[in-house]
Amino acid sequence: MNKLKEYKLNELYIMSSGISSSKDQAGVGYPFVSFRDIFNNTILPENLTELMNTSDKERIKYSVKKGDVFITRTSETPDELAMSSVALKDYPNATFSGFAKRLRPIDNKKVYDKYMAFYLRSKYFRKIINANTIMTLRASFNEEIFSYIKIQLPDYETQVKIGNTLYKIEKKILINNQINNNLEELMKTIYQRWFIEFEFPNEEGKPYKSSGGKLVYNEELKQEIPENWKICCIEDITTLISGYAFSSNDYCKNGAYKLYTIKNVQDGNIISTVDNKIDNLPVNLPCECLLKPKDLIMSLTGNVGRVGLVYEENALLNQRVLKLIPKNNLCYIYLLCRGYFIKNKCESISTGTSQKNLSPIEFGKIKIAYSEEVINKFENKILDFLELIMNNLKENQRLNSLKEYLLPLLMN
Repeated sequence: MNKLKEYKLNELYIMSSGISSSKDQAGVGYPFVSFRDIFNNTILPENLTELMNTSDKERIKYSVKKGDVFITRTSETPDELAMSSVALKDYPNATFSGFAKRLRPIDNKKVYDKYMAFYLRSKYFRKIINANTIMTLRASFNEEIFSYIKIQLPDYETQVKIGNTLYKIEKKILINNQINNNLEELMKTIYQRWFIEFEFPNEEGKPYKSSGGKLVYNEELKQEIPENWKICCIEDITTLISGYAFSSNDYCKNGAYKLYTIKNVQDGNIISTVDNKIDNLPVNLPCECLLKPKDLIMSLTGNVGRVGLVYEENALLNQRVLKLIPKNNLCYIYLLCRGYFIKNKCESISTGTSQKNLSPIEFGKIKIAYSEEVINKFENKILDFLELIMNNLKENQRLNSLKEYLLPLLMN
């Protein structure tokens, strides 16, 4: 039977602080591991998109090597502290943020990079961090905490087997995400071409505007639109359902239903992790508030106008989240709301100073140029793309559930 061995973190890694850079250095130069790269990724991205103008000396001192673990060193809350990301390759000339700590392995035959990537993100390690967090105005992870935190690891060969198994699952999730990102970009490009540039196919299959299609100035929208297009409000083509005010007395840890709040609605994405659940549906809950896959929802408070597509069952529409039910053409409504025109409109009609609030009634009154014929053609063209995105999201959810199930079993 393989026994776990206990180590202090400083017996396995050497900790170093990141580069203290100025704003003048950012945006040009060499690859840079940012706080965002670390926080959002269990494994560092293949290509680092952020740049930093650094010297030869800095690139040696703050280097990024295979096996390095990067940990966020400060945050607003303990739950966001010491989130980790592991480098699975060398990143030539790259440096890392001063808002992070680098843990460099002392002995590469004691810790396997792929295993540690998942171990340091596990619920077990998160409990250790939360129990040892120093809270002042912000949560802090420093050398003192690092020196006495103890972890238990299997032997190196077992780490390799476990790490490779979990990495295969993670790799498939990353591939699905990349496919979805590419499909989203393709859908947005087609939408831009058809409904912003008015180059949708005419009766001969040629681009409307560049083939001499007539545009007329519309006084309501203050812009030119194709001849014979109508003006309508969002409420004319979409039913709007406001979220339900659930009682905190009904919240429970392991309930059957998730409560989707504004935090779950990101820009084009739905985060399925929730703060609260309930076990029993309120007797007066409208049936429209029980969400299902392909439901389109929007945030009404804070960063208003974010939209995402639901991809799981047994989720509920909480207050300050809006559900949009297209009377036809889900793809068009989704991409319309993702576009700059609607986002800017949502910002301009929102009220509040410290925190923006968007009224569903005012949102429904937003006017747009509309052609049912063109929109139907558009829907037929890209519906398969949306179906594939939904299938990938569902598969990722299953893979994440599998990973969460396997982690405690494998690591014990």
